[in-house]
Amino acid sequence: MRPLRIRGFAAPPHHVLLSTLPIEAVIPDVRHALRNAGQAVLVAPPGAGKTTLVPLSLLGEPWLEDRRILLLEPRRIAARAAAARMAALLGERVGERVGYRVRLDARVSSRTRIEVVTEGILTRMLQSDPAVDGIGIVIFDEFHERSLHSDLGLAFTLQSRSLLRPDLRLLVMSATLSAEPVAALLGGAPIIRSEGRSYPVEVRYRPSRQDSRLEQTVVDVVDEAVGEGFGDILVFLPGEGEIRRVEAALGSGNLPKNLLVAPLFGALPFDMQAKAIQPDPHGRRRIVLATTIAETSLTIEGVTTVVDSGLTRVPRFSPRTGMQRLETVRVSRSSAAQRAGRAGRMAPGICYRLWSAEADRELVEHARPEILEADLAPLLLELAAWGIRDPDELAWLDAPPAGALGHARELLAELQAVDSNGYITTHGRRMAELGAHPRIAHMLIRGAEEGVGTLAADVAALLSGRDILPRHTAAGADVRARLDALRTGGGDRGAVQRTRDEAADWRRRLGIPQSAVDASETGRLLAYAYPDRLARQRAPRSHRYLLRNGRGVSLQSQDALASAEFLVVLDADDSGSDGRIYLAAELAAEAVEDAFGGLIEQKVTTEWTRDSGLRARREKSLGAITFSSTPLREVPLPDALTAIRSAVEEGALDMLVIHPGFRSFQRRALFLRSAGLDYPDISDSALTGAVDEWLPRLLPMREVVSTDLELDLHSALQGVLDWKALSAMEELAPTHFVTPAGSRIEIDYEQVEAPAVSVKLQELFGLAATPRLAGGRVPLTLKLLSPAQRPVQVTQDLDSFWESGYFEVRKDLRGRYPKHDWPEDPRSAVASRGVKRRG
Repeated sequence: MRPLRIRGFAAPPHHVLLSTLPIEAVIPDVRHALRNAGQAVLVAPPGAGKTTLVPLSLLGEPWLEDRRILLLEPRRIAARAAAARMAALLGERVGERVGYRVRLDARVSSRTRIEVVTEGILTRMLQSDPAVDGIGIVIFDEFHERSLHSDLGLAFTLQSRSLLRPDLRLLVMSATLSAEPVAALLGGAPIIRSEGRSYPVEVRYRPSRQDSRLEQTVVDVVDEAVGEGFGDILVFLPGEGEIRRVEAALGSGNLPKNLLVAPLFGALPFDMQAKAIQPDPHGRRRIVLATTIAETSLTIEGVTTVVDSGLTRVPRFSPRTGMQRLETVRVSRSSAAQRAGRAGRMAPGICYRLWSAEADRELVEHARPEILEADLAPLLLELAAWGIRDPDELAWLDAPPAGALGHARELLAELQAVDSNGYITTHGRRMAELGAHPRIAHMLIRGAEEGVGTLAADVAALLSGRDILPRHTAAGADVRARLDALRTGGGDRGAVQRTRDEAADWRRRLGIPQSAVDASETGRLLAYAYPDRLARQRAPRSHRYLLRNGRGVSLQSQDALASAEFLVVLDADDSGSDGRIYLAAELAAEAVEDAFGGLIEQKVTTEWTRDSGLRARREKSLGAITFSSTPLREVPLPDALTAIRSAVEEGALDMLVIHPGFRSFQRRALFLRSAGLDYPDISDSALTGAVDEWLPRLLPMREVVSTDLELDLHSALQGVLDWKALSAMEELAPTHFVTPAGSRIEIDYEQVEAPAVSVKLQELFGLAATPRLAGGRVPLTLKLLSPAQRPVQVTQDLDSFWESGYFEVRKDLRGRYPKHDWPEDPRSAVASRGVKRRG
């Protein structure tokens, strides 16, 4: 088979398999779409060669002229690998016609025509030059991963193309992308599909036992795969921690000597990454332990077996805590398919899935885009630097959610990155230029200004990567223990070295000479980065804390930080009433005022409570954290009115009901109103709606009032009625009913339209008709009782009851209560309260 030739370059013989894939068949379609429509969406499977062959095929396009091709990759390792592959296809070294630019590393020259960059680099390029002069086409590779930077980069590029560079070409590429929404976002861009070619992959389910750790299950399945298959084995694990544990477990086992275990994750040094990607020069069979970076961004030659843990790590932002944490979640169906496909690139393969077939059917189709889950403070700062306050001004595939945007706006305002109108400040622009998370950028700048830049660089580096100490270390959650490990070389050696390198880069970029570190300033520095994460001990010597936002968090009871009154909490989970603190720093009590002085409020709070009445305090606080609280004996009259009004409007009118006769008075007045008489509506709802009319009459007319005052709502409302109406109420709606037997029984007005009285039947003998209220308008409901106070009958028509119903009731009562008198003619009988009189 002849080597594939595209526009004047030849693939070396060992790349001859590329010519069997149909990607080259659609390259003319891609070029035609870009030449005519200026944009396209290409869907092609991993390994089809789109990442390398498509950019190379564009080098000879007339519309490109002398402009560069910008190829975006989601990760540094993928950017380096893509550049190396294209340079090899051209028979050149990286940095000639093909180069790359990633954070902390770049290999480009004046000859470079194809520049492979990470998505964050594109954002920086656009911010510094919105017209991206010198760029002819921007290619978004692996766009289905939908990182925050890829969505932001596409939104910025589309606006630049619309306003400044109509000649700029765009190509969006992916393996599993839902192409139609992207094509619509690009204004109806052509969709080009390459189905690719792969060998069949047998899927085997190996669910782990409930009592088995992930690492042990992986080792067991790898042992099975080693014995059954051939070729290299690719194991997908959620993160570096799991990779290191599996690596250690495999190393302590009985693997054949011709097997090489190679880890692969983003923070790994480049030479170690290359060792995992390239075939072993000694011909050994490899077991590559990789994170999701091996899912689509890289082609690892020689893989015929995949072991998939089914797990991945994604950022999750919690509005409850205001924190973002990486969560381990199940992969999506599309990701699982991508991973399995890695086993069928060169020959028939096997994929072991560490879950059941039933669980497989429950997988979600696609993972949610990062823009819908992540902390949006970095995105919002980039928008402000771009000159946009409202994200709706840009075209998004998924618009950023309002809740996360609200949190981001509050944070950027506290970090002084934006002003009260949302415009970026000079300080905010410096933060954006650093390219770090706004929290870290703010801390770095403040640290440099205050002469503790070396400490700030160390802390920034510590927070940007994996914890250099094991999670269950005796050091607990204290950041200062990590600083000690960074200084002495304790903890994970690889992580320590990466952190030192990153700290050195921050010092270089900020122009900070390395100096001695005073770790006692750690808490104050972190308070600059996390002003919303101040926490105070709920009680002395307690491991439970209250965050400024009102959320509870707690340390492990044995954690050394549990003696601190104040903490700056950097990482905590969102479970239960008190989320566990994983990383924090102590902030000395005397430093709190310095760190938060401009945010601490001093105010007088006045409230009316059910138990205490009017209470006022002078408080010094920051959000939910109160530093001091002093009770006040007197408050200004307007404050008292406001506090009582608020209590009433929140449904606490009964807190003002201290007179025992108020409810009876209220119900009687409402009864007369319902009967059509001219009485005001003094129901609770009406009183709540008219609180401003009657409330001032309850308070003394002085500038200040005592917190010991009592409010007589009864007297105030009686004042609403004149003397004539009050007098008439006693006749029209009396409080009691006097029975023929002389008993005085309270009338129940709870059912406003049907007042009732509960009375023994015997006490009504001699009463011919039902008593009536409201000047004869409404009959009194009579709840008739037996001598034992048990219900017998309810009536509003006593005459009718005497006529018929009484005789049925009389039969029953005579048998039950023979000592009582049950006359045949109740209308003419004498009422009684007790048993028959003796003759």
